Amino acid sequence: MLAVEATDVSKTFGTVRAVDDITVRVAQGEVYGVLGPNGAGKTTFLRMLFGLIRPDHGTIRVFGRTWEHDDVAVLDGVAGFIESPKFYPYLTGRQNLEGLVLLDGGVRPGLLEEVIELVDLGDRVDLEVGGYSYGMRQRLGVAASLLREPRLLVLDEPANGLDPAGIRDMRALVKRLAASGLTVLLSSHHMDEVEEICDNVTIMTRGRVAFHGSITDLRAMAPAPGYDLRTDADDRALLVAADHPRVQVDLRDDLGLVVTATETDAAAYVADLCARGIALRALVPTRTPLEALFFMLTDEPETDDRAHPDGGAAGRPAGATTGAR
Repeated sequence: MLAVEATDVSKTFGTVRAVDDITVRVAQGEVYGVLGPNGAGKTTFLRMLFGLIRPDHGTIRVFGRTWEHDDVAVLDGVAGFIESPKFYPYLTGRQNLEGLVLLDGGVRPGLLEEVIELVDLGDRVDLEVGGYSYGMRQRLGVAASLLREPRLLVLDEPANGLDPAGIRDMRALVKRLAASGLTVLLSSHHMDEVEEICDNVTIMTRGRVAFHGSITDLRAMAPAPGYDLRTDADDRALLVAADHPRVQVDLRDDLGLVVTATETDAAAYVADLCARGIALRALVPTRTPLEALFFMLTDEPETDDRAHPDGGAAGRPAGATTGAR
């Protein structure tokens, strides 16, 4: 039985086709990524999975259950949050979690401390949430979800708005959760956030599926990476490139050279430059192969836009859900 099986799912808002006939299958025990630029339809898909909105066409099954036949029982064993999790800012993290435990009618002994340790909140769990960083709120949201001891954890842009250290920590947290056997379904609009942790991915653009498969398959499709190259003799370096047919070198006005090649071919080209007495001043990767492929599949400009998914600004007020037992 699949953890999630969405078949031919579509959703239209007025004249906007937010999700257009997509099929997604998530196996139990895997980390699955739904990727795409802002407005691709990722969050709309997750809202349908949680039952917050209903698809116009198609079927979504969660552990074999559907909203049409099982209603809220679909969320048995499911937890997570859509957009940013919300808490009472004047209460501590622990008090917020204890309140959720009371609403749920209690949890097994020791679970509260287990999830606090797992998400690495430490002593900060006893501080008021109003003073939390965005990353700490995200961790608290994961902790609240884990109190339900889910089989499936759904995270909508869990690293959105985090600084590089926060992204690293969230990635490590997802790895720990996956290692425990939990199925994780997460969305993102940055390839590098999921490349190391996802088993399979669906890439969406304008509501449609642009790619569906494993990270291994995706890497096989990826183009050669790019590099910014600066030397003390760019004109000579450009001539040397003629002896390396698998290396593409372009002069970018007075900003140096742009090299497109595999790591092996780029290394051979650079070694040849040094052997001919051309000094290197800089060699900087401009994009990873998967990043380049992501932009090609989604037909998006290569920017570092950190806006909130589906067009909003990061940190805007948003609803959250932690599913049901």
